[in-house]
Amino acid sequence: MKRLARYSVFARIVALGTLLVFSLYAQAQTDPLHSWNDGPAKQAILAFVENTTTQGSPEFVPPEERIATFDQDGTLWVEHPMYTQVMYVLESVPALVKAKPELAKVAPFSTVLEVLKGDRAAIAKLTMPDLMKLLAATSTGMSVETFSAEAKKWLAEAKDPRWKKPYTELTYLPMQEVLKYLRANGYKTFIVTGGGQDFVRVYSDAVYGIPPEQVVGTAGGTKYGYDKDGKPFLTKEPKLLLNDNNAGKPESIHLMIGRRPHAAFGNSTGDRQMLEYTKAGDGARLAMLVLHDDATREYAYGPAQGLPATKIGTFSDALMAEAKQQGWIVISMKNDWKRIFAFEP
Repeated sequence: MKRLARYSVFARIVALGTLLVFSLYAQAQTDPLHSWNDGPAKQAILAFVENTTTQGSPEFVPPEERIATFDQDGTLWVEHPMYTQVMYVLESVPALVKAKPELAKVAPFSTVLEVLKGDRAAIAKLTMPDLMKLLAATSTGMSVETFSAEAKKWLAEAKDPRWKKPYTELTYLPMQEVLKYLRANGYKTFIVTGGGQDFVRVYSDAVYGIPPEQVVGTAGGTKYGYDKDGKPFLTKEPKLLLNDNNAGKPESIHLMIGRRPHAAFGNSTGDRQMLEYTKAGDGARLAMLVLHDDATREYAYGPAQGLPATKIGTFSDALMAEAKQQGWIVISMKNDWKRIFAFEP
């Protein structure tokens, strides 16, 4: 009889444990933002989607007007210690020097070779004109198909120095959930990035579920021509057509999308005008900024809130002040995200 009673207690414990597991699993399946902690940021996203997609709501947004724009670097994936596309440009220099040995002793190519040999301090010598020169030398003067193939090959092989994983795996799981949640409710999601448009289009569909035609970025010129067999092709030229940063973001949104977003997500001073433009529209608008304040799981930089200053993805005190004044919501990586990457346990 005692053995039967003990078995009965054990069976109840197992049953309760099983029920708890299934309950947690069901919760994860029904919560579209299950990698977010329950707080003002998560609630703002949920409320915005419900209010703008529910028929009869005073804030209802017709499906054709449901546009959401996302910065990429620092908003959708890791941007420290260096932007991924800059790493691509730097790591493309050795092949260029091999083809043109005379560049080995010419700055900024010689500086990049120092960096790649381990002299990380040498990267401070590179100026913006240097980076533009490197970009032109490694990413133009070729067909758009050749560039795409080379970028795709590099992305498949390159590894981030900290996590030793492909850069395309360093996307933020909570933001991936936001992308999917918005699309499930009729929103078109666009990447609006200061990065190269052609570079981001190589992987945007596979990584974010965003097709290339919904990527707006810094764009260079192309030239139409014919190969030796008379087949037409486009050559990438070292000519800037669109600088998709700061005021360039709302300008390019108008040019390439033609509708003012109802939601915009960024993380730095380069996204300020995009959020201003979004919030200035009529009806329900959502403007959010990701604050990198988790040095343990990712990185911490500002200088807002006393965080270390940075030239990459600067979140200034002035940006924080404007966010508070305008009612933009600041997402704290440390406090709002349960998990940052999908590969985390």
